[in-house]
Amino acid sequence: MATLEQTPTMPGEPSSAEAGEPGVRRRDFINIAAVSFAGVGAVAAVAPLVVQFAPSKDVEALSSVEVDISKIQPGQGIKTVWRKQPVFIRNLRPEEIAEANKVSLAELRDPQTLADRTKPGKTNWLITLGVCTHLGCVPLGIGDGENKGDYKGYFCPCHGSHYDTAARIRKGPAPLNLHVPEYEFASDTVVRIG
Repeated sequence: MATLEQTPTMPGEPSSAEAGEPGVRRRDFINIAAVSFAGVGAVAAVAPLVVQFAPSKDVEALSSVEVDISKIQPGQGIKTVWRKQPVFIRNLRPEEIAEANKVSLAELRDPQTLADRTKPGKTNWLITLGVCTHLGCVPLGIGDGENKGDYKGYFCPCHGSHYDTAARIRKGPAPLNLHVPEYEFASDTVVRIG
């Protein structure tokens, strides 16, 4: 018949059998300490990798930008920078809006109406990234005297992409319209991009 050995206890201390639960053994303590130490080591090793994926401070500063548009007259435009990319902000004249609205969607490679590309009630404000969708060049047409191409919008001289007054691709190798970034009007004279 087998007998159970009991762990010796100090005088006046109840034995583990009397306490109703097994005591913490030295081996358990060593296992817990080793697992905790390994967990801290893993966090210390992974933390620098996670931190390097965070955006740099200059990118965070440009995550949104506010632009005063009060001085942009109809028919004029400006170029600004958002996330290290050029952004074109153009105040369309009524005739440019009418010309853009006359175009049939069937004629367009990337069919979008002017209303799809602007905010309700603000169809005269066209805000696009100034990056050609072919190979990422910066098209001409936002500045005074620049070549606006065959459709009076933007022209990319590098490969010959022509955009209309709504910045939609009409001719050339670019597959898509100039991209419209996320933006909102903070007031009637300030637009927040991003």
